[in-house]
Amino acid sequence: MTADLTFTAAMVQMRTGLLPEPSLEQATKLIREAKAQGADYVLTPEVSNMMQVNRKMLFEHLAAEEDDLSLKAYRALAAELKIHLHVGSLALRASPEKAVNRSFLIGPDGFVIASYDKIHMFDIDLPGGESYRESANYQPGETAVIADLPWGRIGLTICYDVRFPALYRALAESGASFLTVPSAFTRNTGAAHWHTLLRARAIETGCFVFAAAQGGMHENKRETFGHSLIVDPWGTVLAEGGVEPGVFLAKIDPAKVETARKAVPSLQHGRRFSVADPKAGPEHLHVVRGSA
Repeated sequence: MTADLTFTAAMVQMRTGLLPEPSLEQATKLIREAKAQGADYVLTPEVSNMMQVNRKMLFEHLAAEEDDLSLKAYRALAAELKIHLHVGSLALRASPEKAVNRSFLIGPDGFVIASYDKIHMFDIDLPGGESYRESANYQPGETAVIADLPWGRIGLTICYDVRFPALYRALAESGASFLTVPSAFTRNTGAAHWHTLLRARAIETGCFVFAAAQGGMHENKRETFGHSLIVDPWGTVLAEGGVEPGVFLAKIDPAKVETARKAVPSLQHGRRFSVADPKAGPEHLHVVRGSA
């Protein structure tokens, strides 16, 4: 990590629509605004291209990665603006029956540095009747992804991943200084858990957390929480959005990662331990890697 370099990170908060073209237009305007405000790294939310609950309509508008017009436009935009543009995720066709929820980190030359498929699927029934079955349309990823930026290493995750802290610890132990959580949190779960989860992931790992979010009432009648966040390694919120689309920036000093980890070196203190089930014998001990 190059600890003496600072940079400006921008979270683009969106209200993605049903179709890719207007969503791209919305995002492009906000990304240009971020660049005008001095951003070096820009993150958009989960499913920046479209939010469709109707399976037939979703698959009518899905494209494979190599054919996706949004991705091509984002690559050209990154090259034009000379920024690291991180498309939080795009819904893309993986097969006739399944899509992928894929994140793309694009360099200032317009080339894709890294991509990541969301590992954890949001299959849940919420109080009040809200129900989501992400696995009905999307196939989960199987590989954690880390990439190099000029300012340090970055770990890629998406939305529901944030509830699985082992993923973030693994990324931090692999050298990540920055963790990304582009999201489309529901309003109810966001109000309850969004800030707590993101600050916890930052504190546990000693990493900056970048979380660009969807916000407000979408065309598909789904309501998302918004409140895009930038959190420093000590758990302090450096920037926060509201519900409306916009751009939220903070100056990032990578040296804070080392400072936080020296103060609380929990990444070095993880130990293996056993979980003893009093109803089972020793042969049923479950051995796991501990964390602070």
